[in-house]
Amino acid sequence: MTPTFSHPNHPLHDHPATPAGLPLAVSATLDVTLEGLRLVYTVSGDVTRLRMPPPAEPGPADGLWQHTCLEAFVAVDGEQAYREFNFSPSGQWAVYEFASERVRSDQKVNVDPQPSVHFMPGTGQFTLMALVPWTSLPPRTARWQIALSAVIEECNGQLSYWALQHPRERPDFHHPAGRALRLDLPQN
Repeated sequence: MTPTFSHPNHPLHDHPATPAGLPLAVSATLDVTLEGLRLVYTVSGDVTRLRMPPPAEPGPADGLWQHTCLEAFVAVDGEQAYREFNFSPSGQWAVYEFASERVRSDQKVNVDPQPSVHFMPGTGQFTLMALVPWTSLPPRTARWQIALSAVIEECNGQLSYWALQHPRERPDFHHPAGRALRLDLPQN
């Protein structure tokens, strides 16, 4: 899978209202490929003290954000509608369509082919790679607004919320100002 366009590593920051109880570093990169959008999340630190969802049958599942989950929110620049993508270390994923901030759309997202999630545990870090096919993404226009985020669960059940930018006093990944990354797509 050769990227046609690559966006460098982006560090995520835990929200001050929900700081991590462990010294962790979370980052994400994204690549635009011939197949779609490839997201690679890396969590470094004492990952042995994080609660990981057990492996499950790959496929769609709701409520992934209640535990360790890596996320992306993608909107066409200048539009209120956006899509939310959740990726679990279990191998499960979710795709949601919103007409505007936290208002679910009646439209169904095409998930054929399905997104794929690969979890790679390691010593002192883990990596999760997700590939979202073009059919599941918003319309391919010249520019997207993207929020990259993560929910990290520690073994004691404590959750920390990570993002490129936190626009509110409480964690809120849906806020439009959180979509701080602008991605200019290569045009065919």
